[in-house]
Amino acid sequence: MDIVTEQPALDEVRALLDGRRVVALTGAGISTDSGIPDYRGPGSAPRQPMTYQEFVASPQAQQRYWARAHIGWRHMTGAEPNAGHHALVALEQAGMVSAVITQNVDGLHEAAGQRELVALHGRIADVVCLGCGARSPRAELHERLDVLNPGYGDGAYAIAPDGDAVLEETSTFRVAPCLRCGGILKPDVVFFGESVPKPRVERCRALVDAADAVLVVGSSLQVMSGLRFVRQAAKAGKPVVIVNRGATRGDDLATLKLDAGCAETLVPLAASVC
Repeated sequence: MDIVTEQPALDEVRALLDGRRVVALTGAGISTDSGIPDYRGPGSAPRQPMTYQEFVASPQAQQRYWARAHIGWRHMTGAEPNAGHHALVALEQAGMVSAVITQNVDGLHEAAGQRELVALHGRIADVVCLGCGARSPRAELHERLDVLNPGYGDGAYAIAPDGDAVLEETSTFRVAPCLRCGGILKPDVVFFGESVPKPRVERCRALVDAADAVLVVGSSLQVMSGLRFVRQAAKAGKPVVIVNRGATRGDDLATLKLDAGCAETLVPLAASVC
């Protein structure tokens, strides 16, 4: 497809970022071109994701989560990095982007080849036991769940953000326990209502401190986990460029805000720099 951003807007972005060490903060909007829905973009259906408190509260909640996620995982594993992800890699290789902080858990930045990357909310490809802390690959759990639930979820389902599937009846789904201690398994991601690990936050703060500017791509900045880094940069007097469809919670902190798509901005920006 042809990806074009109006030249005056692109010139403004480049004028603010050229010659500076830029930390990019990405959200769900950068992955929509890979077929992964976002939470708050234009046209997104209202959705209440499961909170951490709900997940740990009952076996029924865990059953509901894993039944939906088991189906959604098939979709997530088929997603591939899009032009926006590859453009950020090109900007890193050109020396403009020093690091990427992503709020996404889909692993697409890693798949695209991004080298300096912090997955702020974790990775959905990993699983952690809430009992003993053991970590294991999601692919292994998926195979175990397939054995426990043969044929479960065959057919077409609507896919929600973060690899969830739209599914109401989950009472027959069998959940797999931790192989080491029999404890509760959870995807190694930060749920709503759960805190980002402090060392991860401090690493991100250090990256923003070392940068000269922040570029926000595809995030509405509705959650503090990402917004705090924009506030940090703005407080230090560093340029903040926001590229997002629709309003964001950080618009009043932006040096420049583009109501535009991620790939349609990043691709020509990378072409002009590389």
